[in-house]
Amino acid sequence: MIDNQQVQKIAHLARLNITPTEEKEFAPQLNNILEYFDQLNELDTENIPPTTRAIELSNITREDNSTVYGNCESLLKEAPEQEGEFFRVPQILNSNEE
Repeated sequence: MIDNQQVQKIAHLARLNITPTEEKEFAPQLNNILEYFDQLNELDTENIPPTTRAIELSNITREDNSTVYGNCESLLKEAPEQEGEFFRVPQILNSNEE
């Protein structure tokens, strides 16, 4: 059975800041989840093949075909900013991050 101390440890490992009120709410919820898994463990799955989903899905995407575009100048003219033969885009990664 999960108590508040274990909820605090789980929250710490998940990097979650939770309040004492949330700790009290989560303990019974996590216990209910574990009880459900105990029920699932009672099922005989010896002859059941492992699956990732109950219904098989097929990939409907097309195959990638790489082609060279011949008129690069016309593409660069449409760009808001360019730098030589390249598109200039805003920096999204901070180089000072550890």
